[in-house]
Amino acid sequence: MQFFDANATLASLPFDRLIPALRERFAAGCEVPPRHVQEIVNPLGEAGQDAAGRRMTSLIMPAWIPGRYYGVKIVNIAPGNARRGLPGLHSSYFLFDARTGVPLALIDGDQITARRTAAASALAGAYMARANASHLLLVGAGRVARLLPEAWRAVRPIERVTVWARRESEAQALAAALREQGFDAAATQQLREACGEADIVSCATLSTEALVRGAWLTPGSHLDLIGSFTPAMRETDDACFEGARLFVDTDEALQKSGDLLIPMQHGKLRPEDVRGTLTTLSKGVATGRKTDTERTVFKSVGTALEDLAAAVLVYGSSSPPVTLDHITARDPGSPPAVPS
Repeated sequence: MQFFDANATLASLPFDRLIPALRERFAAGCEVPPRHVQEIVNPLGEAGQDAAGRRMTSLIMPAWIPGRYYGVKIVNIAPGNARRGLPGLHSSYFLFDARTGVPLALIDGDQITARRTAAASALAGAYMARANASHLLLVGAGRVARLLPEAWRAVRPIERVTVWARRESEAQALAAALREQGFDAAATQQLREACGEADIVSCATLSTEALVRGAWLTPGSHLDLIGSFTPAMRETDDACFEGARLFVDTDEALQKSGDLLIPMQHGKLRPEDVRGTLTTLSKGVATGRKTDTERTVFKSVGTALEDLAAAVLVYGSSSPPVTLDHITARDPGSPPAVPS
């Protein structure tokens, strides 16, 4: 069994390889059963320990390609870790031979999760963002937000990046880091004005209230929503979906995300308003952007399919790279060809 720590996993998942790997896996499909959730309550034993400190939640997320690979991501969430001086979340990915059960690899799950999340947004944007989109607005400055400019640059000619975060210091720090990567990056506290200037607005926060308003978005813009992965979380208001072409990563988004559930409760959005998923887009069954003036919206909640695709790429990281030429074609509605 091979072992890939955080640095090795990062090195094995460049976005110009990860994005096509996700597209190919969405097109080909795999088995993805519902995730398992285990609540682990530990005995008292630490000074000042409360209910949160005693409880750990473990998410078990399996997926497999019959006859090829079987993978399981285990995510352990321990709210009491802040008091212990430890990160609150740890994840690991185990990859097996699906025929024999032989262990193949143990891979850093945190790197897999963050990079496949950013790559999924870029894959969707390859179908939905205008071909000449060059100005990206980041709403949020966390771990995934830090990866988004690099991921987006793999599919669109991103030059300018604006960063908004609740804490101005975090936005300033991320903008400085992005300038070192060669982006024309700046922080802002004027979210409304920034939304009106950006070609792509990408939200990666843990917000439970609307941050971005539909009235602020311009014709031809693309809205990328990452953060709302529970019914109580929300990054946008109802108006963001009015008159826009809406796509999701999987149909589960309609059951998990407050960004979709709340407008549906208000009668402003219907399930049939969803124009496609990453599967139908990758297969060429659905068409993304049709004109340069329409608004598009992509909502993701994550899927174990993405984790498996990333893990297989890490395990086979010595194989020759594929290119993104098929994704960055000038025609934004045409599906990319399957790489050989």
